[in-house]
Amino acid sequence: MKRPTQHFRHCPRCGTVVEPPVGNHPLRCAACDFTLFFNPAAAVGAFVLRPDGRMLWLQRAKDPGKGRLGLAGGFVDVGETAEQALARELDEEVGLTIRTWRFVCSVPNDYEYAEVRYPVCDLFFEVQVQASEVVRAEEGEVAGWRWLLPEEVDPGQIAFNSVRAAFQQWRSAPA
Repeated sequence: MKRPTQHFRHCPRCGTVVEPPVGNHPLRCAACDFTLFFNPAAAVGAFVLRPDGRMLWLQRAKDPGKGRLGLAGGFVDVGETAEQALARELDEEVGLTIRTWRFVCSVPNDYEYAEVRYPVCDLFFEVQVQASEVVRAEEGEVAGWRWLLPEEVDPGQIAFNSVRAAFQQWRSAPA
């Protein structure tokens, strides 16, 4: 699995052949002095809670993590705040509206897509929704969903290490 930096063989500005950067270093072109930084993408995830304490877990319909548990969420679009992305993703994926939210934590993540490993900074939020709201799963994105009490969640069934780490941090935080 390659990192995005390993796919660059030419300067994006002038086309000069360049050596792919190593590690977390930017791509630098000696010919035109162009520098390209490879910063992580931002993504959001929602620990959606009902008033009865149950949390929404989605069964992923696609890889990565197909069939395993995930959260409603996704990538932050250009020009969007994390909070706007959170509201948009909850509406798009499960048709829920945020009543209240609070930031939980951020966790670095690697997201594998089309044989490329992208660095991501996942931002996790606890979200309260109305008990009367009905979940509607986005076709193709979500294979199913369950409202589980936190103690019913098997961490081994969670699709991503970052979600598992954030869930552990959420569980251990003082109420």
